Amino acid sequence: MQKSILITGASGNLGHAVLQKFVNEGFKVYGTDRSASPRTDAEIGAVDLTNEQATQAYIEDICKKSPNLNAAVLLVGGYAPGGLKAADAAALQKMYQLNFETAYFVVHALLPHFEANGGGHIVLIGSRAAIDAQAALYNVAYGLSKSLLIALANIINAYGKNKGIRASVIIPSTIDTPPNREAMPDADFEKWTTPEAIADSIHFLFTEPGQHLRETVLKLYNEA
Repeated sequence: MQKSILITGASGNLGHAVLQKFVNEGFKVYGTDRSASPRTDAEIGAVDLTNEQATQAYIEDICKKSPNLNAAVLLVGGYAPGGLKAADAAALQKMYQLNFETAYFVVHALLPHFEANGGGHIVLIGSRAAIDAQAALYNVAYGLSKSLLIALANIINAYGKNKGIRASVIIPSTIDTPPNREAMPDADFEKWTTPEAIADSIHFLFTEPGQHLRETVLKLYNEA
């Protein structure tokens, strides 16, 4: 039986690499993208993941189409700079919504399906700023919102123990993407981590050896 997976944020620089990796590995891929750009190798849905009801309806639909769905990689998110003085209520709310709610609504909708079908694995994308105060100094709202994803993974793992449900967290350093190169033209790009390296690491978590890992946090820092 063909394996299936949900990848949110499939149109981003990282999303494209992750989606392509799983397509190449023979997965049936469901992806979300606000514009739902058509593809022949994956089923892409236009879903506003900040909308709880829309997210719930989408998850129910793909679970009907693919009852064996037991994998999800949640990539939707956003970044905003700003230290403590700049992190006002609006900044906090925006980062909370983009980085936490978009993941939580998917998790909330998927868990009953996973539990009814014997398990499932969710991969969340954290940030160095979520675990390193020094790294969070200049992007406080972003770091705080990403730290909630690590807390969410811990709660999923506690809930899913003995249910076959687990969560893993990927924590990259700066990702080598065109926008990051444009924003930091003087940086040493060779020290950054690539979307393809992250995609390979995520895929490993779904291989037979990777299935033995629990409460996994992978730091993909390269030399950054």
